[in-house]
Amino acid sequence: MQRSKEAVRKKAAAANGPGSGGAAKFPRHSIERALRIPRAIIEQNAGKESSEAEAAAYVGVGLGGPFRVEISSAIKYGLLSRPRAGYVDITERARQAVRPQKPGDDIESLRQGVLEAPEISEVYKHYRGEDLPDGAFFTNALVDKFKIPSDKVAEFISIFMSSLESAHLIEKRGDKSRILDITSSEDLEPEAAPRRTAGATPKIAAGDSCFVVMPFAGAIGGYFHHVYEPAIKKAGLVAVRADADIFGTGKIIDQIWSGINAAKVLVAELTTKNPNVFYELGLAHALNKPVVLVSSNEEDVPFDLRHIRVIYYDVRDPFWGQKLIEKVAENIVSALKNPEEAVFKRALESK
Repeated sequence: MQRSKEAVRKKAAAANGPGSGGAAKFPRHSIERALRIPRAIIEQNAGKESSEAEAAAYVGVGLGGPFRVEISSAIKYGLLSRPRAGYVDITERARQAVRPQKPGDDIESLRQGVLEAPEISEVYKHYRGEDLPDGAFFTNALVDKFKIPSDKVAEFISIFMSSLESAHLIEKRGDKSRILDITSSEDLEPEAAPRRTAGATPKIAAGDSCFVVMPFAGAIGGYFHHVYEPAIKKAGLVAVRADADIFGTGKIIDQIWSGINAAKVLVAELTTKNPNVFYELGLAHALNKPVVLVSSNEEDVPFDLRHIRVIYYDVRDPFWGQKLIEKVAENIVSALKNPEEAVFKRALESK
């Protein structure tokens, strides 16, 4: 019996391996390019609803497949809508981008488009407040975590980077690209479970701990109760810190060793370059424990740790605390699912 086309397609996909030849959900154009059709409708038809044929004429192209893909991209960014079959209409977001009424309207509209675009928004939210991984590490994450088809990764990266640059959501720091976190308190869900990345669900038993490596004194010392404890609780673990209130009397170094050894994952606050923090971090690395690194600035992150994923926060941001709680919780879950990504030994072997 002749096999169906669907069976043949499935067999070919299996032969190519996971992430090969699948359908891409992301817009196939950068957000700046996707503004071309809305801009033409605004400038040549006063922003009124137009047929696809009219819109193509405004742009000066034929009514074919490439033009319809461009329409699809604009829709995915929320710049166009389809009021009925064969017609398109511009959105308020597009009007704001093309005809801003006050400074910043255009950038805000582009940012909202990025936050809405499928797959682009997921990758942005995952890495917000962090440096993008280098080269092959980013490519592997796109295929393995976000299921971007491997044959479309290069296209995705080009569109992703271009769109974030247009929306002022990325900044260059030397050879690193840092994704800016512009989420507000309205975008966050403090009581919701942290966003889960691809991979097996981590097994967490009652009483499993997360050891927090951080200074005790000053304003940063207060982050334990206000930021890290809530984040760790959100991830389903018990927060532990090496101070007298938690460990009581006895040899502190023995208790630190026991606490780190017993923890499923660690969080390390690197701000201020505290020597005790680096000592405890060294013990964690020696034990091959997954560690979530956090800092308010890159200068306080030792050079030999900068190739590892680091969460950055800015205390000048009015929502920095809630954002950090969300990011730490997410990264703890990610480290539990994929511990090799947060273990120093693996990072060294990958150099």
